[in-house]
Amino acid sequence: MAQETHSTRLVVGITGATGAVYGVRLLERARSLGVETHLVVTPAGVLNVHHELGLDRTTLEALADHAYNPAEVGACIASGSFDTAAMVVAPCSMKSLAAIAHGLGDNLLTRAADVTLKERRRLLLMVRETPFNLAHLRNMTAVTEMGGVIFPPLPAFYHRPQTVHDLVDDTVERVLSLLGVQHAQPRAWTGL
Repeated sequence: MAQETHSTRLVVGITGATGAVYGVRLLERARSLGVETHLVVTPAGVLNVHHELGLDRTTLEALADHAYNPAEVGACIASGSFDTAAMVVAPCSMKSLAAIAHGLGDNLLTRAADVTLKERRRLLLMVRETPFNLAHLRNMTAVTEMGGVIFPPLPAFYHRPQTVHDLVDDTVERVLSLLGVQHAQPRAWTGL
């Protein structure tokens, strides 16, 4: 018999790619929806969150229900027996993508992603790089073939956003919806 998924538990990874606002806003929105979050941030992720948003590690970790050091490979999120609904890496660097694509599990973030894939749970990677080289594309293909979802945070302009905040929120709502979070509110295209 399949184990029932804990639909309100989400693993969130933040790496050193640009776009830290996506991970931070996702944590804020998940909390407002009553979703339990388990956060792991790489050292480069901490640097980038500070550079882009002016937040330190303590302030960032306070946005999550539980936070782990990436070296803490024995944490609960490193095991398939720890029931979660999904995992998102927002943003996801090409280094983390490569480690996930090749099953390296060399830190808690990549191990948690590996566990998510092996347990056939939803893994969504908000990859951030441009332009892509062939290695990036092959790694994205490998993750897709394993059941992961590659979700570059590309803005939608058909809703006529007025601010960067509008663009970020639209993307975050789409991500939460794809992860199966109840009450996420992505804006649907209603036609012309």
